[in-house]
Amino acid sequence: MPLPRLLLLTLLTLMAFAANSVLCRLALFEERMDPALFTLLRLTSGALVLVLLCGARKKSPRQGDWGGALALITYGATFSFSYLTLTAGTGALLLFAAVQLSMLVPPLLRGESLPRCQWLGLLLAMAGLVVLLLPGLSAPDPLGAALMIVAGIAWAGYTLRASRFADPVAANAGHFLRASLPAALLYLLLGQLQTSPVAIGYALASGALASGLGYALWYLVLPHLGRTLAASVQLLVPLLAALAGLIWLDESWSLRLVLSTLGILGGIALVIAGRPPSGEKSS
Repeated sequence: MPLPRLLLLTLLTLMAFAANSVLCRLALFEERMDPALFTLLRLTSGALVLVLLCGARKKSPRQGDWGGALALITYGATFSFSYLTLTAGTGALLLFAAVQLSMLVPPLLRGESLPRCQWLGLLLAMAGLVVLLLPGLSAPDPLGAALMIVAGIAWAGYTLRASRFADPVAANAGHFLRASLPAALLYLLLGQLQTSPVAIGYALASGALASGLGYALWYLVLPHLGRTLAASVQLLVPLLAALAGLIWLDESWSLRLVLSTLGILGGIALVIAGRPPSGEKSS
């Protein structure tokens, strides 16, 4: 893939990932949309786009499994409900930290030892999380923060599970289709019908564009990025979400958030830098 096209598609993908936080916050905070309805619309519209992409590629969307679907609905639901109280930037930062740090768990469980650089990064990122979550006037809502951390752990599990399938787009389509069923049940149990057309548009954009097309774009550029570079560029996602929150949601940054962001992103950068060198591309 030519470098200019790779850079453009990578930037579009990162913007799509950040847009999920902003669109969810707009729907829930500005339009007072029910988070269960947002989750349902996001997953079903994402499933539709991914199925259409599979059809265009003459691939079956029947890949995936219920384990991945349950991880996906856990992520989707806790993500949506957390944004009842979190700002876009704080939510994206917590999500990103939980995902990246959770990725270290499988190697540790297998008895692998982490390089000193990764241990230092882990401690720095954890310190940043402690600074962010310590009680105080500018601390995020504890329940919202806990839900977003669960969302990050679920997304890490989903990512690790999805990597087992040969065709990631088809596997995502199968997972989204399956996850739509428990999302519908969640809406029947907890959701409210009253909403606005604008909120519905936000939810559909989050599912169809930021999720469905966003994930498809990511798997298109991923083979052309090294494993370390692919992880490194995702450091931009929380920053893009925070910047969009400043512009469209009038959110502000506190000194606590700035310091915790530096600690978390700096720590994760050390974790990424400490990974063993590999000549293989990500798949």
